[in-house]
Amino acid sequence: MITIRDVYKSFGRQAIFEGAFLQINDGERFALVGPNGSGKSTLFKMLLGDADIDDGEILISRGSTVGYLPQENAPVSNKTVLKEALKGVNDWDARLEAEAKAVLMGLGFKVEDFNRIVNSLSGGWAMRVAMANLLIKKPTLMLLDEPKNHLDFDSLLWFQEYLASYPGAVFVISHDRSFINTVCRAVVAVAEKKLKVYHGDYENYLVQKEEEAERLKDAWKRQQDEIEHMRDFIARNRVRFSTAARAQSMIKRLDKLERIVLPNETRKVRIRFPQPTRTGVRCLTLKKVNKSYDLKDGEKINVYKDIDFEFERGWKMAFVGHNGAGKSTLLKILAGVVEPDSGERIIGYNVKTGYFSQHRTGILDPDKTVLEEALDNDRMNPELMVRTVLGTFLFHGDDVFKKTEVLSGGEKSRLALVKLLLDPPNILLMDEPTTHLDMPSVDALISALKEYEGALCFISHDLYLINALATHIVHIENGRPAIYPGNYEYFSRRQKQIKAEAAEDFSEEEKIVLPEKRMNPKEARRLRAIERDRKRENKKLEDAILKHKKEIELLAAKLSKPEIHSDYAKIKIIGDKISELKKQIAEKEAKVRQQGN
Repeated sequence: MITIRDVYKSFGRQAIFEGAFLQINDGERFALVGPNGSGKSTLFKMLLGDADIDDGEILISRGSTVGYLPQENAPVSNKTVLKEALKGVNDWDARLEAEAKAVLMGLGFKVEDFNRIVNSLSGGWAMRVAMANLLIKKPTLMLLDEPKNHLDFDSLLWFQEYLASYPGAVFVISHDRSFINTVCRAVVAVAEKKLKVYHGDYENYLVQKEEEAERLKDAWKRQQDEIEHMRDFIARNRVRFSTAARAQSMIKRLDKLERIVLPNETRKVRIRFPQPTRTGVRCLTLKKVNKSYDLKDGEKINVYKDIDFEFERGWKMAFVGHNGAGKSTLLKILAGVVEPDSGERIIGYNVKTGYFSQHRTGILDPDKTVLEEALDNDRMNPELMVRTVLGTFLFHGDDVFKKTEVLSGGEKSRLALVKLLLDPPNILLMDEPTTHLDMPSVDALISALKEYEGALCFISHDLYLINALATHIVHIENGRPAIYPGNYEYFSRRQKQIKAEAAEDFSEEEKIVLPEKRMNPKEARRLRAIERDRKRENKKLEDAILKHKKEIELLAAKLSKPEIHSDYAKIKIIGDKISELKKQIAEKEAKVRQQGN
C-alpha cells in the first residue's frame, strides 16, 4: 500500500533520516516511538506530502488515501458539529448521517450538541469534531498524533474499540503504553536515523531493544579484542624483515575492517524525591457535601448531593467516570480549591494538601528562571539533583535558564509538577499529571509516585498509569462516588460482573448456573448456601477491619500528645499494638480478596 524506501531527510547539516525503509500494508497497526526531536512528526509530514524528502522515495499505491489528526490545531468553523463532521464527504445520505451521529456520540457528544456551532466549543471538543470527520472519511491510512489527549475515559474506550475494527491502516504517535498495547500490533522505532519494526506490544519492544543492545555490545567487545590483537601483531612484526609482509597485510585488514559503532545510550534516570511528613490514618473526610453550579441561562446543575467520602493514609485513588461526572469537582473540593455549598470537609491529623491541575495560573514568578523556580522551596534540594529532575521532565541544557514568562502552557504545567514533586505535601491531588510528558518522563513520575509515602488522589485517562499506581478506583456516576479496591483491571472485571448479573432475567432461585446448563435445584441450593456463608464471613472480616482501623486511629492520637513523648516505654507499647493491628488488618484483607466480594 505505502512504501518508504531508502529515504534521506535533513534540516541544514542535521540528518533526520538516512536510508530509512518501512512497508505499510492494509490493516497494519503501528505505533511510532522515539525521543523528542527524532523525526516522528517529520515522518508524518512526509507521508502527507507536506514535507519534501531529500533522497529516496515514498510510494503510495493508486486509490490509497492518507488522513491526519494533528495533536493540536482544532478546526475553526461556523458550521454545526454534525455538518463539520461530514465536511469533505461527497453526496452523503441518511445512512452516512446516521453513522456520523453514532461516531459523534461515541466521542462523547449528545444529540443536542449536533446543531451547536463548532466555534462555540472548547479546543478539546473541536478536536473531537475533527476526529469524527477523519473516522467518517475512512482513509486507507490514518495518521494519529496523540489522539487520546482530547478524549475522556468513556470516549477513549469507545475509540479504542472503533480502531480495533477499522478496515484501514493506523499509524499512531502516543506516549500511552496502554493505548499502544490495545490498538497497535507493532512498534516502529525511530533510532539511529532509521525505522525499525518490532512486532508485538510495547513491553515486547522494550525487551527486544534491550536484547539487541546486549548483542551489539557483545559484538563490539569481541571486535575491540580483535582490533587490539591485530594492533599488537602489527607492532611486534612490522620492523622485522621476515614478518613485515604479514604485518603489512594485517594493516590492510585493519583498515578495511567495518567498525561496530555503539549508539548513544539513553540514560535511565532514577530519581528519589523527598518524602512528606506522616499523617494520621484518616486523611480527608467529606460529610453530607452538596455542590451545584449556576448556568448562564439561570439553571442550576447539581453535581453532588449529601455525599460522604473519605480516604486514608497510603491510599492511591484514581477517579474515573464519564466526562462531566464531577471528577475534577470532587478533586477540587478535597483539595480545598472549591468550597462545597454545604457539608463538611474534615482535615486529618498533620495533613498538608497539594493540588496539581493542567491549567496553572499565577503560581510561577515571571521574573524567575526555570531553575530558580525549581529551587524555590523549603527543602534546600541540591542544585545537581534539581537539574536532573528538570531534565527528566524535558527541561534540557539551557532551557533551565529561560524565564518562566516565556514558557508555553505545557512547559509551565511540567514545571509546576516538578515543584510539587521536589517539595511534596503528604496529600497529593492531581488532575491529568501525565499530559505534556513523554514516556521516560511518565516512567519517572510513576517511579516517584510509587515510592511516595503520602496519600494520592488523581484523575487520568492513562490506563498504564492507573494500573501501575492505583490501590483504589473511585467510580463517579450520577453524583455518587463508589470506591473499589484494586486497580482499573479489577474495577473493569467487577463492572462486567455487575452488568452480567443485572442482565439476567430469571429468578434469584435460578441465578447459579453451570457454563453449559442450569444446575439441578438441589445443587443450586447448596451453592447458594455456600455463597451466603461466604458473604456472612466477609461481612465479619470487614467489620473487624473497620474496628481495627478505628483502634489504630485512637492509638495514633495518643502518640501525638506531647506528654507521652518522653515516656519511651509507653511509646513502644502503643507502637507494638499498632503494628499488631496492622498485621491483623493485612491478614483479614487478604482473606477478603481471596474469597472475593
